[in-house]
Amino acid sequence: MKKLHKYLKEHHQEDLHPSEIAKLLKDLNHKNFAKAIQTIPKALIADIALELPDRYLEDIVNACTVKELAHSVTRLESDDQTDFIQELEEIDSQRAKEVFAILDKEDQKDILHLKQYQEDEAGAYMQVEVYTATLNHTVQDIIKKFVTLRKKNELENVNYLFVTDSNHILRYGIGLEDLLIFNFHTTLEENINENPEKYKPIVGYVNDDIDTVVQKFQEYDLSSMPIVDSKGILLGRITSDDIYDIIDDRATDQMFNLAGVDDNAEEDDNIFKAGKARAIWLMVNLLTAIMASLVISMFEETLQTFVALAILMPIVASMGGNAGTQSLTVVVRQLALGDIAKHDAFRTIRKEVILSLVNGLFFAIIMGIIASLWFDTWLLGVVIALSMVINLLSAGFFGSMVPLLLKRMDVDPAIGSTVILTTVTDIVGFVSFLGLSTLILL
Repeated sequence: MKKLHKYLKEHHQEDLHPSEIAKLLKDLNHKNFAKAIQTIPKALIADIALELPDRYLEDIVNACTVKELAHSVTRLESDDQTDFIQELEEIDSQRAKEVFAILDKEDQKDILHLKQYQEDEAGAYMQVEVYTATLNHTVQDIIKKFVTLRKKNELENVNYLFVTDSNHILRYGIGLEDLLIFNFHTTLEENINENPEKYKPIVGYVNDDIDTVVQKFQEYDLSSMPIVDSKGILLGRITSDDIYDIIDDRATDQMFNLAGVDDNAEEDDNIFKAGKARAIWLMVNLLTAIMASLVISMFEETLQTFVALAILMPIVASMGGNAGTQSLTVVVRQLALGDIAKHDAFRTIRKEVILSLVNGLFFAIIMGIIASLWFDTWLLGVVIALSMVINLLSAGFFGSMVPLLLKRMDVDPAIGSTVILTTVTDIVGFVSFLGLSTLILL
């Protein structure tokens, strides 16, 4: 609480940064959090709410009047306005309607327009505020207009000028650094005609999958991208800060999916909801564990004859599981980054199999020697060495193949991959180890 008061005291209101305030708020307990909200400038409330996890939104909303919330929302850009209203609808639909009703007609129109797009469409992430000009404008007039808009705080994060024709169809995109070296006294068209290909923009279409837009940002190192409809009419733009958030969300989802938990459920304070989401995958894991146990039961006689097998058996399964997880993690991440092309599957599987085979041979020799000395039976060392090579080889193969196969089926490669892989490595490990023991030791 003291840190927040100190920060508010040391900064003028126009210098306050919502993300910094949000970070300080997260350090407070529930009681102090409610008190702190009252000390924060209400104009920043909506911006701060978007910087905080969803579970804080209800406390923030309850601490403000409808007018205060509406005033704060008007300061946001259109994409953030839409996000705030949608999040508010989830916790208090009536309050969301009241806030929306107070907004001016232009803001309402923008929000309704952006809400029509699906969550995975580019249109859902764009903002309609764009800095535009037509070909017949002079550079001098454009810069004067830009200065005026910036002084009024009507433009933020502008580093790109979008040039349209009289029908609002996007023609060119000009970085501000290029605009500054143009001839100020001539039109955009005259300046652009010196090298028109240089100013052809990289565009996204409003119904594009957002992952396609993210890949374009990464491929062309963009700071913003114009979004157009099927006719080429400029509708808005997506900026790099939104792309960073999307990448972060995708990475979080991927990590959670690999662990068999649901991001939305974990963010919710509802214990039952989070527990149910986890229980589904734990049940799947239980069934696969029973399958592995059934495999072990097939070699009950061998285990009774050689007790040492029960001691060494977990080592084989554990090494296979870890090796498979390494391959799985690498391939899932490369797929998410678009580093594996459709025709590249064989190269990826081959690489992971070779790596697993090399490691398998190395650790097989080590473990074979240890087992031989430990139980004074060189044949036991041979058995565990061969089993380890087989299991690590299969771990590399399935660890790379499973996510590639799921991707081919248009399923998120991270979902279920770990459970499938663990089942395979456990069963292959137990069958190879106990099977070889039966053949060689009995």
